[in-house]
Amino acid sequence: MAPKTAAVELHHVIDGPPDAPVVVLGPSLGTDVGLFDAQVAALADRWRTIRFDLRGHGRSPAPPGPYTIADLAGDVLALVDALGVERFHYAGVSIGGAIGQWLGIHHADRLLSLTVCASAARFGAPDSWPVRAATVRAEGTESMVASRPGTWFVPKFAQEQPREVERLLAMLRSTSREGYAGCCEAIATYDVREQLGRITAPTLVVAGAEDPATPVDMVRAIADGIPGSTFVVVPDAAHLVNAERPEPVNRALAEHLERCAPEQVRVLDSRAARREQCSSPIQG
Repeated sequence: MAPKTAAVELHHVIDGPPDAPVVVLGPSLGTDVGLFDAQVAALADRWRTIRFDLRGHGRSPAPPGPYTIADLAGDVLALVDALGVERFHYAGVSIGGAIGQWLGIHHADRLLSLTVCASAARFGAPDSWPVRAATVRAEGTESMVASRPGTWFVPKFAQEQPREVERLLAMLRSTSREGYAGCCEAIATYDVREQLGRITAPTLVVAGAEDPATPVDMVRAIADGIPGSTFVVVPDAAHLVNAERPEPVNRALAEHLERCAPEQVRVLDSRAARREQCSSPIQG
């Protein structure tokens, strides 16, 4: 399946050693590069992380919709090509995870590994997504804010971390109408249930135990369809599982990446040890 529209030059942020293996991080609908702050803090000492904003999200431009997942994946491929990255690890949340599945199916040669969080091979209630797109085009993304706390976070998180909740909701408020609506239309037409078996990259699939948007069984279906995949359920987490429970997600992601690139990680560890040894003050 080819993209229907020309690739968009995505806003992106790069962290980590320039010679380290690359991990591309794909955000969810209504969020931006800041969704992965906790992952970058945990990974960027040994991995080169590339975070991007979806079309019409954050600082990326918003061409007229509708979009397809193939379009959004084409944007990612254009980004890594422009950066000179041939092969990379990919981790995505929700629609970001759908992009990852599409890449795994259609560009298996590019992926070193795949991590899919709180996503689906086909999202629920596909007829509802064009309705949501029309609502947001008419009323803006503010119309979605009231429904997000019960979807994005469990109540305990919202009570205990109100500043983090506001930070994440601010991403939604700043998302353009067309970017959000176009991505809703991409979700509506997305269905790779019969193609999951074509994914050959080592795959980690993560679900939030209390996620109403992509319930555990919906996420488990991805793992069931990808041969040899690993499935993890994170307790006390809803849809933005990586922001809500970063510690278990970071641990599972780091272990997955290290299993997929052990030689590269050992080289980087050795270099770090030499740098520390060379910079240590002389004792005595």
